[in-house]
Parts: sequence; C-alpha cells; structure tokens
Amino acid sequence: MARSAPPASELVLPQPVTAHRSGLVAWGRSVFRGAPMFSLCFLTLAMACAVCAPLLAPYDPIQTNRAQTLFPPGLREHLLGTDHLGRDILSRLIYGARISVTVGFLAVFVSGTVGTCIAVVSGVVRGWADTVLMRLTDAFLALPFLMVAVLVVSLLGPSLVNVVLVIGLLRWMTYARTIRSEVLRLTEMDFVRLARAAGARPRRIIVQHVLPNIVNTLLVLGTLEVGAAVITEASLSFLGLGVPRPLPSWGTMLAEAQTYVFTAWWLPVFPGIAITLLVMASNLTGDWLRDRLDPTRRQL
Repeated sequence: MARSAPPASELVLPQPVTAHRSGLVAWGRSVFRGAPMFSLCFLTLAMACAVCAPLLAPYDPIQTNRAQTLFPPGLREHLLGTDHLGRDILSRLIYGARISVTVGFLAVFVSGTVGTCIAVVSGVVRGWADTVLMRLTDAFLALPFLMVAVLVVSLLGPSLVNVVLVIGLLRWMTYARTIRSEVLRLTEMDFVRLARAAGARPRRIIVQHVLPNIVNTLLVLGTLEVGAAVITEASLSFLGLGVPRPLPSWGTMLAEAQTYVFTAWWLPVFPGIAITLLVMASNLTGDWLRDRLDPTRRQL
C-alpha cells in the first residue's frame, strides 16, 4: 500500500543560504587561526605603552628622589622598585617602550623602503643595473654592522633620529636580497610576460604586478626585522650612543644597572626581560605570519 505524503504543515522547506559573515571576517579568522596570542598581546601592550606612556606611567620617569633610592619591588608606592637616583622603574620601562617601538618601526620602514626599491629595480630592469646594485648589496653585507653603526653614531652624535637612520640605512640588504629573488620569480610568470608583450613599461609592471604580490613577504620580513632593530638600539644605548640621557631607554637602564647587579637585582632584570619579550614576540609573530601567508606552509 502506498504511503501517504505528510501534510504541508510538517514539510521542512530548504532555507535560503545566507552569507552570515563577510569575506573580510572569513579572511581574518583564517589568518589568525593558531596565532601566538602571547606575542600579539605583548606587541599590543608595547605599542599601547608607546602611545599612552604619559597616561600609563605612575611617575615622572626622569624625576629623581634621593630619599627613595634603590627601593626593592613592592606593592606600595613603587611596584618594580626604584633605581640609584630614586626614579620609578615601572615608569621608565613604559617610557622606554616608546623609544624601542619608535626606533624599531621607523628603522624597519627606512630599511624596507630602501631595500625594496633596490630589489624591484634590480629584478625588473635587469642588465647592468642588476649587476651594480647586487655588488653594492654584497659590499654592505661584508661590513661589520654593529661596528659601523657605532662609528657612524659616534661621528653624528647620539640622538633618536641618528639612531633610526643608521639602523635603517645599514639593514636594507636583507630586503634587497630576499625581495629580489621574489621579483625574479614574479617576472617569469605568465601575467608579467603578457604585460610586457602588450607594451607595458617597467614602471607599470612594478606598480600593478610586482608590488601587490610582494606585500606578504615585506610584512613577514618587517616583523622579523623589528626585533633586530630593538636589539641594535639597546646595544647603542648601552654604549652611550643611543638616545641621549636622561630620556629612559631599556639599553640605558641596563648600562646604569651594571654597578648594582649584585646589590639591586631588579635594576638589570626588568629591562632585560622587557627587551627579551619584545624581540621574542616580534620573531614569533614573524614566523606565524610566514606560515599563514605562505600557501605552501599553511595548515588548513
């Protein structure tokens, strides 16, 4: 006997498929899947300290107080203690983050701009320009980086601008080498060959076809280079060639703590931890971005 059809009230009609999330949200969730949350949170905290240092610091970082010298860390007035001049360590760490983050990002911007321009011109134009630019890159790679930085800053004088320019103009070789190999790969692809066959000039090829396809590589390199710039700035400040005193810098704080390593342990420990965490967060974020933005390494 044939089975009767269910009444119309019990029929389950198919619902129309709706796009419950936009393409941007889907891309964001895909990229941030498996993100190193500690690294991202610490980088966000460092940038917040750099931007909002006057609002976050409980004390003036350069104000001395001889009555409160070498106070150990506690939960009362000074959470992380004071230094040999009675200055609050927490306030100096917060203001020091402003210098480290500023130098790191500005130096990466300078070095990335110079290195990318050299790499793009070398990879697209080819010929004698490629030979000259790559031999120049090899010459800069042969220089002892820190020694040259110390020499140049010593001649120019310690200042924030000089530190940024020296680091930026001595770290562009990594971008030039890495981006050039990426540009050479792109110029051999079909869409670039078709553009050349259609009569497109090198400038149009660079702007419309090359630059949009190297953004991911630039982002990863820039994130990794921030840590190197922070270490270089701390090294120059430790030697007295970074940001001039009394402006607080993590490298300067380490230099001032040399005398009190065994009597006031908190003076070298806290700035050392801050430098270590910032560099580690930058490197881990760069590794994560490389894995997420490279289709051959991405884990779906």
